Amino acid sequence: MNTSARTSFRGIANVSFFADDVDAAHAWYADLLGVEPYFVRDGYVEFRLGDHHDELGIVDRRYAPTQGGPSGAIVYWHVDDLAATFQAALDQGAAVHDGIRERGHGFVTASVTDPFGNVLGLMSNPNWLENRR
Repeated sequence: MNTSARTSFRGIANVSFFADDVDAAHAWYADLLGVEPYFVRDGYVEFRLGDHHDELGIVDRRYAPTQGGPSGAIVYWHVDDLAATFQAALDQGAAVHDGIRERGHGFVTASVTDPFGNVLGLMSNPNWLENRR
């Protein structure tokens, strides 16, 4: 393999979720996240989250590359209190996708399906914490 032609992946730049009703998704995520999006335009809103301003975009589903149910990878966001965040999402109308699971060595995951059909992964990740100190 020619490593000189490889691209450097340096971290998540943006995670995009799709919604039929971007305004409703905007309100739902603003309430769950406790922040308003920093960028808003017709058919798209974008939030910056956490210490490194990771980006979460909500895109009108008409621009989705595939139609139908959830697809693609589950993106897990490190959260400080996984149980509380998981419950907050459920309280706001999300459904359990995968309950809280101990993965070993301090890793704990859970995921929900938001009211717009996207899978939102939550994680307690000791490596993420260590790399941020």
